[in-house]
Amino acid sequence: MNRAVQGIGMTSMRTRGRMIERLREQGIRDEQVLAAIANVPRHVFVEEALASRAYEDTALPLGFSQTISQPYVVARMIELLREGRGKLGKTLEIGAGCGYQAAVLAQLTDDVYSVERIEPLLVRAKQNMRKIQQFKVRLKYADGQLGLPEAAPYDTIIVAAAASTVPVALLRQLSVDGRMLLPLGTGEQHLLMIERRSDGYVETRLDSVRFVPLLSGVE
Repeated sequence: MNRAVQGIGMTSMRTRGRMIERLREQGIRDEQVLAAIANVPRHVFVEEALASRAYEDTALPLGFSQTISQPYVVARMIELLREGRGKLGKTLEIGAGCGYQAAVLAQLTDDVYSVERIEPLLVRAKQNMRKIQQFKVRLKYADGQLGLPEAAPYDTIIVAAAASTVPVALLRQLSVDGRMLLPLGTGEQHLLMIERRSDGYVETRLDSVRFVPLLSGVE
């Protein structure tokens, strides 16, 4: 890994380590999730001018009215999806953004698909993956509300934008015994876990969150 990816100063491994300790203090217990986040150089995925803030526990702007999620939210969502089963299996991410969360997911499963509706962001995500030599993630330009039916079904679906209602297409693409986690709501938002059983779907309301809205179409 080259020096720019390893980081120096405010982007160094020591700074990254402090972020991991903060996540532990905030209640993240899944050590494999923490290791995955530690392995991904978040400063590569943010604007160069914001690199010194990459390991703060905050969302940062990406342009196009989008943000890179705060590390705690990424860790919490993936931890919830792994809870009680450990493996993510074939995973679909809705909202690739800059590619950061997909890169974390790729540390935990070999089968990651990620869709992004804003083409310049998708291009940036692909560039970021090349920088860190991460070639397992399949990045697709598509409307996230429609999912990615050609590769369905998925064991795990993780949505990185807030839906006003649960997209029916995503429910259909979830495998039996699969899990989907998405932010839901147009004002107050919360995480909603949906588990598909052989006889239907089970929903569990979880943490309050704040995400950009899940929009339809591509641009």
